[in-house]
Formats: sequence, C-alpha cells, structure tokens
Amino acid sequence: MRAVVQRVKKASVKIQNTSDGDYINGEIDKGLLVFLGITHEDNDKDLDYIADKISGLRIFEDEQGKMNLSIDDIKGEILLISQFTLYGDCRKGRRPGFTDAARPEIAIPLYEKMIDTLKLKGIKVEVGIFGADMLVDIQNDGPVTILLDSSKLF
Repeated sequence: MRAVVQRVKKASVKIQNTSDGDYINGEIDKGLLVFLGITHEDNDKDLDYIADKISGLRIFEDEQGKMNLSIDDIKGEILLISQFTLYGDCRKGRRPGFTDAARPEIAIPLYEKMIDTLKLKGIKVEVGIFGADMLVDIQNDGPVTILLDSSKLF
C-alpha cells in the first residue's frame, strides 16, 4: 500500500461527468490530502501500518515553527482519494503499466476500511469516489509532501 500525503490549508474533490453534472463530494480545511494506492498483495497489516503513519505523522508546525504536531494535535481533517496510478510502473517504455494496482474487488474493501480506520482514530475524513473522474483542488501548505509505502521501499 502506498500513500502520498500532502499538508494542506484546504482541499476538495469534485466528481465530474456524472449524469447529474459535476458536484463537490468532499472538502476539508487544514489537514492532510492523502492519495492512497492499493496493490493486489495488500492486507490489513498494510492498512494498519499506513493508517498509523498517516495519523501519527508530525508534519504540522508547533509554536516554535518546528514540524512537531500530528493531525490529531491540530484537530485537522483528511481528504482521502483512491489513486491506482501510485502503482504505475514506468521502467519500460513511455506508457506506465498498472499490473501492480489492485483490481476493484480487492481495492474497494481496503479503501473503505481505511476510511473507517481513520475515522475510528477520531479524525474527520472526507473522500473521493473510487473509480470516478475526479478533479482535486489543493492548497498545499509548505508545500509538505510525504511518501509512505507499507513495504518500506521508501
């Protein structure tokens, strides 16, 4: 499981090209935008590792301006977006391959469980819609971007 975690002042996700038109599905103020990629080998252990890292990351500034506070410390929010392209393989050719990305029957339950796991930690979580055409609006803070991988590749 992989996550790209960005510290934001605010973020939102608009679902596009629906029969009802475009609409905002989730929006947050100060907190974290998390793009979550799931591979077919992921399980609850991977999910717990990433959820603990996300909720415990001390990347918000304290009174001295040091990155020392977590999402919980600042009472921040999370916008969680599924992102299969985090498993894009660009080592050969110019077109990414996505064979390492989990199929929906594996990825959707883990994505939904990640939402529940973060909410159980007391964090307000807004979401995109799995597989939808989404437009993500981000106001980066810093910018601060952290890469997480449950296989600890980085």
